Amino acid sequence: MRTLAPSMTRSMQRVAEAVAADPAGCAALTVTGLAELTGTSEATVVRTARLLGYPGYRDLRLALAGLAAQQQSGRAPAVTADIAVDDPVADVVAKLAYDEQQTLADTAAGLDTVQLGAAVAALATARRIDIYGIGASGLVAQDLGQKLLRIGLVAHAHSDPHLAVTNAVQLRSGDVAIAITHSGSTGDVIEPLRVAFDHGATTVAITGRPDGPVAQYADHVLTTSTARESELRPAAMSSRTSQLLVVDCLFTCVTQRTYETAAPALAASYEALAHRHTPRNR
Repeated sequence: MRTLAPSMTRSMQRVAEAVAADPAGCAALTVTGLAELTGTSEATVVRTARLLGYPGYRDLRLALAGLAAQQQSGRAPAVTADIAVDDPVADVVAKLAYDEQQTLADTAAGLDTVQLGAAVAALATARRIDIYGIGASGLVAQDLGQKLLRIGLVAHAHSDPHLAVTNAVQLRSGDVAIAITHSGSTGDVIEPLRVAFDHGATTVAITGRPDGPVAQYADHVLTTSTARESELRPAAMSSRTSQLLVVDCLFTCVTQRTYETAAPALAASYEALAHRHTPRNR
């Protein structure tokens, strides 16, 4: 709920706040009851449930009832949705691995290959590529920038919002700007994308919120899975995993399209770094 709150309307936020404050009490309410409690409509309650990842209000009620039962049972508090404070290390590893697999599967299932193909086509012929990301998304932006540089493309990742904007001003038609933001509402990422969009560059958004503000300045939107967040497992953990999958898809498909130039560029970069991976004789 903390992750999705910025993309909610005020009425939806009231529903989410009520659910977070009293899961047991809300689990006992009908959709009409919760609407009356929060001063909203039944439609708003259903939309909130769907935004939180449930098919409908009935499924949200079941989840709330389960959470309330866990809280009342006195079981160890959860670190994630599946991991408790007292879980052994082996269980933590297994559960995290399973969660990462689910994140990748959800992202792959929801990725629009038509949008992906259009973004790949723009990148393959781009004069210059700018990539914007802050925090964990900034690490993903750096990863994509380094990959594209190794196949001979002019690509730069920007995590400083001032530099991002001043570079975006220089973009033109034939250039590509990519914004990476899980929430879809990170101002320091949206601003340079807007500037690039206004200057005629092809723009791409990699986001978990395709209906977020970033989408209005994106020619192509690549959607990642909606991450689950808990006290000790921030959404950035799984959002980063899904973002990296999209980045790898972009890089691999661009390499396919530019193979005649990409293959020699990769070989040259491997050769240039080979001595750094070979033990030196003393």
